[in-house]
Amino acid sequence: MGRYILLSMLLAGCRLAAASESTQQPIQSASFGRAGNANVQIYTLTNAHGIEARIMTYGAALVSLRTPDRAGHFKNIILGFDTLDPYLAGVPYFGATVGRYANRIADGRFTVDGTSYQLPRNNGRNSLHGGTRGFDKRVWRAQPIESPQGPALRLTYVSAAGEEGYPGELTAHVTYRLNHDDSLAIEYDAAATAPTPVNLANHAYFNLTGDPKRTILDHVLTIHAGRFTPVDATLIPTGEMRAVADTPFDFRHPRVIGSHIADEDEQLRLGGGYDHNWVLDKSSAKALTLAATLVDPASGRSLDIRTTQPGLQFYSGNFLDGKPSGTGSVFGYRTGLCLETQHFPDSPNRPDFPSTLLRPGQVYSEKTLLTFGLAP
Repeated sequence: MGRYILLSMLLAGCRLAAASESTQQPIQSASFGRAGNANVQIYTLTNAHGIEARIMTYGAALVSLRTPDRAGHFKNIILGFDTLDPYLAGVPYFGATVGRYANRIADGRFTVDGTSYQLPRNNGRNSLHGGTRGFDKRVWRAQPIESPQGPALRLTYVSAAGEEGYPGELTAHVTYRLNHDDSLAIEYDAAATAPTPVNLANHAYFNLTGDPKRTILDHVLTIHAGRFTPVDATLIPTGEMRAVADTPFDFRHPRVIGSHIADEDEQLRLGGGYDHNWVLDKSSAKALTLAATLVDPASGRSLDIRTTQPGLQFYSGNFLDGKPSGTGSVFGYRTGLCLETQHFPDSPNRPDFPSTLLRPGQVYSEKTLLTFGLAP
């Protein structure tokens, strides 16, 4: 009799869970404030297993990403805020879609077909993440999409010719799709009216513990890359593609992030830790291949990153300073890390790097897939 009662209770629980999942709205939207004269919306995507991604139209940014630990407890695994004000105050690209060119361009200058272009120098003498007012500080237009694979949000921004010094008008799209197989696809496409460099990336800061007061130094990272691009004192690549073997940059096998971050190494000194581009091992240029795996041993959360992009910028949160934001929130030194799938920094000035030049009639198309799981 006891077994029958227990079985009945279990079946009832399953039915309640199924009913809850079936009535849950996969896409919800709400007002998130105003940026100048523009309304900012925030969208919540939820998959069949309760994983949740919140995306706002300001900067086409991931605001939060809730996944379960090995005990089934859901927490936000990226750094972000509950209100718009800190983003408007200038937080360091939290969750944003960065462009027109992600990462750095030396001296903010490049040449296309014999014509030189000057960008704003917003990172010392260099241009960083699209300039003074890049894509992360623009309000995008959003279109919710429901599909059998999972809820999605497609965002569009039209960058005018000459904006931040870039040639030609660029129509850019980013689509977030939260799949029912517990993955988040981030797909980019763009078209231009004149030849222009394009490099779009997401700038989420991950902390798989779900506790932003804890550092990421105990996370275990694997990067499928045998080479990285060393930098100069301004964090611009020197042009060399250096083997990672026998260096602190060798993450070809799982390595605790904090194990070598304080080593006596010139590249670590220049970056204040890790802030470098890895040259991904790829079977073909546009293949969607495994780039990195991140694991938090304490919670059991794991993250696999696959991408069509040639590079991965690993940034260990070296410039997070612990200062309170406009809402009083504090994100301290190395409490988040970035794994930005992208083209190499300063590619417009490096003909030996994979090209980022988009010409009229061509379509820029890249994809990154984040898969959430639990480590054994």
